[in-house]
Amino acid sequence: MLFRQLFDKESSSYTYLIADITTQEAVLVDPVLAQLNRDLALLIDLGLSLRYCLETHLHADRITATGRLREYTGCLGCVPENTGATCADRNIKHEEILLLGQVKIEAISTPGHTDSDMAYLVNGTHLLTGDALFIRGCGRTDFQNGNSGILYDSVTQQLFNLPDETLVYPAHDYRGHTVSTIGEERKLNPRFAHKSRDEFIEFMDNLKLPMPQKIIEALPANKGCGHLDNAT
Repeated sequence: MLFRQLFDKESSSYTYLIADITTQEAVLVDPVLAQLNRDLALLIDLGLSLRYCLETHLHADRITATGRLREYTGCLGCVPENTGATCADRNIKHEEILLLGQVKIEAISTPGHTDSDMAYLVNGTHLLTGDALFIRGCGRTDFQNGNSGILYDSVTQQLFNLPDETLVYPAHDYRGHTVSTIGEERKLNPRFAHKSRDEFIEFMDNLKLPMPQKIIEALPANKGCGHLDNAT
């Protein structure tokens, strides 16, 4: 398996490139429009054929490159079900599996940050957690039908039940971290470790964070897979 973690500095977000080495088929998870040329160049350099663009959720802080990548490569745009993104070629459901040769990507429903988040477990070892679980943190829950209690349940009942050695790759990091493990986060993540569900809800409901700068532009664009003129 080929696995690459790519960073967008403006949004402090990660895109993940995953491919089967034998078939040269690839998927990009959470591609960013501002990094379109970088990602296309990398696909060409590595001799990969992009089969899927896969979203963990509808992002509010950057515009997806899925629509543009579909135009250039003929890939399929895949988003979690219930996002309202009518542009998608495929709506991914909980426990659905995408196969790229010998690479197996399993969808795990993790609502709470929004009402339609998905994490993706790759070959049973690499967990792409989206905004549900960060390294020593988690995504906010105060817009897009987010719910703090549901997020706590998603992380503690779905993700923390995976083996300790499972690698954690989030959709964002703001402190320079790149990877963690489920065992580390269960033990050391200050938002979940030794906190009850009620304590977590109280903490999250009092964060008082400013709205993402691009939310007005990004949400409608991402419902159109990155095209404002296709948004609904």
